[in-house]
Amino acid sequence: MLIEAVGGAACVFAGWMAYGARSRSSTLFAPLVWRGVGDRRAIALTFDDGPSESTPPLLELLEREGVRATFFQCGTNVRRLARIAAEVARAGHEIGNHSDTHAPFYLHSAAFMEGEIVRAQTAIEDATSRTPALFRVPYGVRWPGLRGVQSRLGLQGVTWTAIGLDWKLPAGAVVQRLLRAASNGAIFCLHDGRELQPAPDVGVTLEAVRQLIPALRERGFHFETVSEIICPTN
Repeated sequence: MLIEAVGGAACVFAGWMAYGARSRSSTLFAPLVWRGVGDRRAIALTFDDGPSESTPPLLELLEREGVRATFFQCGTNVRRLARIAAEVARAGHEIGNHSDTHAPFYLHSAAFMEGEIVRAQTAIEDATSRTPALFRVPYGVRWPGLRGVQSRLGLQGVTWTAIGLDWKLPAGAVVQRLLRAASNGAIFCLHDGRELQPAPDVGVTLEAVRQLIPALRERGFHFETVSEIICPTN
């Protein structure tokens, strides 16, 4: 009976940890938002893992379409491509923190997590003259201790309503996946980089965005940054 009880408790604990770490909407380990307000036909496009050498074509596409997005940047990539990071800011897009090296946070200490976030914060500030207010944890996996780190650094955690899986699906499948999740206040996660990989091929992402923007507009949606979609001013 004792062994069964211990085993059952272990299963409950494991489930609790998994929910807290991975659920897109769980605030168990850190405060976060995964969608915006639902009273307007607005969607936020977000792009992770940049900047990369493949970011400029995405910026050109967004400019042609008149869309402002939110870019969650990795500090290591920002230091390597500071000019491109600055281009993102000059184009009017919002910039968030996506850690320094894109290392997973699970099984790590609060000191490790804070170091990753602070180094990225400094790199982004140096390159863009902006101080991010938003943070997206690598792989979307939170861990105990992150709440205190975000509080000390004044960062709002952000996950997503839907993730495009644009690193492994063809463009058409990415578009259909996101269109199925389209709703007022949705936050979509795509990628203008591939973790720390130099010169990544993000052709799928570019093609998906080309198709997605007009398809969403046909459904009556417009586009906002994450900060706008979670804290509208009107």
